[in-house]
Amino acid sequence: MDDAVELADMIAQLRGELSRAMSDGDGDDLRFRAERVELELTVGVERSRETGAKVRFWVLDAQHAARSAHTSLQRLTLTLQPVDGADPERSALISGDELPDEL
Repeated sequence: MDDAVELADMIAQLRGELSRAMSDGDGDDLRFRAERVELELTVGVERSRETGAKVRFWVLDAQHAARSAHTSLQRLTLTLQPVDGADPERSALISGDELPDEL
């Protein structure tokens, strides 16, 4: 899976982006409460056959998914609820600059 990203790495990158947006928004008048982050992904499932075998999930883009005839593809929907690391009972407040392609 050359151009795919492991699911754990994708979630770690998402966490980093949300953390950066939170810190960029410190002190701003307008902030957003992150109630839920919903992701719909196409993932390839790979099971290694060696000792200590494990299953790995790879996040695929649409092009890769279309040409992966030999890979077991699954549609996965995740709902994440970002919380403040210092106070897990409190929802995270996120802010940041709007990106050019952002809706």
